[in-house]
Amino acid sequence: MSTEKEKIILGSGKLYMMEYAGTIPTDLLLEVDANLFAAISGGATLEYKPEFYTAEDDLGTCSKTKLTKEEVVLKTGTMKVNGKTLQKLSPTARVTEAAGKRTTKIGGINNLDGKKYVIRFLYEDATDGDVRVTIMGVNTIGFALAFAKDKETIVNAEFKAEPHDAEGTKIIYEEEIPTV
Repeated sequence: MSTEKEKIILGSGKLYMMEYAGTIPTDLLLEVDANLFAAISGGATLEYKPEFYTAEDDLGTCSKTKLTKEEVVLKTGTMKVNGKTLQKLSPTARVTEAAGKRTTKIGGINNLDGKKYVIRFLYEDATDGDVRVTIMGVNTIGFALAFAKDKETIVNAEFKAEPHDAEGTKIIYEEEIPTV
């Protein structure tokens, strides 16, 4: 008989980001206010899509299936937008601050910064235990800013994960295990 309680995840969480420096940082280094990316709106979705190839004979008597590709995307919407947020969503953004003004310039392939980020979604639950989803990658869909008179501006991002260790790991899913 298991002493593990069933976990039901209800609600959203926080999104932390910091520049990738060759390893995934500890929780204490990553989960600080300075790395809090933005307030999430609309939750977050982690998608894992394996791709397989199946070789099969004409009569269907023998076959072999092989995993050929994995794609991991973390999607989320954020509602606190500023130049520093946009800089992490665009690989060509440059931010300067002077005389009480922040200026963000975006565009120009020659401005490609080549930065990759550790992205951590943290779901906190004092009863059932926290869940952490960590990937390393970049935003791959760009962004759109819609300014409407009766709705907050939401910036949607899709972070495509890349392998971050010698094993090819793309997702780290950590959960606290509650006991009965």
